[in-house]
Amino acid sequence: MTKTLYVGNLPWATTDDQLTESFAEHGSVLSSRIITDKETGRSRGFGFVEVADTDADNMIASLNGSNFDGRQIVVNVARDRQN
Repeated sequence: MTKTLYVGNLPWATTDDQLTESFAEHGSVLSSRIITDKETGRSRGFGFVEVADTDADNMIASLNGSNFDGRQIVVNVARDRQN
């Protein structure tokens, strides 16, 4: 099973690869993506990381409130999309 984690307050220059590397230090990362503005292509300052279910709680505990390139990030379980 997998869980998707929301990662907020990311620096604008953060890449998918940087996000993956940071979370991989704490468990198994299946994928990551930075959300970008459709018109400008610029980062919106948040993203999502898909992780192994067994690693999710450890990642949240380890990374929520931690420093990521000078910014204090927010990490929690992503909510389901509301259409």
